[in-house]
Amino acid sequence: MGEMTQIKALDEDAMFAAYVAAPAGDAKAAIIVIPEIFGVNPGIRQKCDKLTGEGYLAVAPDLFWRFAPGVELNPDIEEELQEAFGYFGEYNPDDGVKDIEAAIHAIRRGALGGSIATVEKVGCVGYCLGGRLAYMAAARTDIDASVGYYGVMIDQMLDEAKAIANPLMLHIPTADGFVDAEAQAAMHEGLDGHPKVTLHDYEGLDHGFATEMGDRRNEEGAQLADSRTAAFFAEWLG
Repeated sequence: MGEMTQIKALDEDAMFAAYVAAPAGDAKAAIIVIPEIFGVNPGIRQKCDKLTGEGYLAVAPDLFWRFAPGVELNPDIEEELQEAFGYFGEYNPDDGVKDIEAAIHAIRRGALGGSIATVEKVGCVGYCLGGRLAYMAAARTDIDASVGYYGVMIDQMLDEAKAIANPLMLHIPTADGFVDAEAQAAMHEGLDGHPKVTLHDYEGLDHGFATEMGDRRNEEGAQLADSRTAAFFAEWLG
């Protein structure tokens, strides 16, 4: 089990919260777990806790700290789902990349507090909005490896792909209700030939299929995607 800590914001006189889970021994690398639009909820914390079992330091930043700090929502409850959509509309993903970069700096400088040591290699894995931010982090930061699950609006920023210098993997469910077939085709056209990018399609699966809990999870698809993610991080983060 992890605990909440504070990270210094980049270029702002502010701190933001993040859930941090550390392995029993020295971490072989760190992975920033970028939430969906539902905050650092139990599912995201569970993803972090699982990563510690694989020997990683896991850090999940509170993306909405500027206007809804500490929010935790359940996508299976309609009222909370609509609340999350509202936050998504208010959110500036450029701020999110800055927060990811701030987390990278904190991890590499040993500035997470407590007894957590400096970790040099840092990856990220993101879901939905977090999947988009994982793509943006791959293009805009020096993060060592990135994974995005059902990332939204990536097709609208394919011009940034030329800046991706480190490995990126994207998981794309073909029946995604928020990323239509046209957007998926654009992603393949723009990224299939990139030497640093790997795309995996999941036929017939919908958005959120790899969530840890709740109605959206598809067990077979989640296990396949997560096994690919584990192998990817083992290769690029050690």
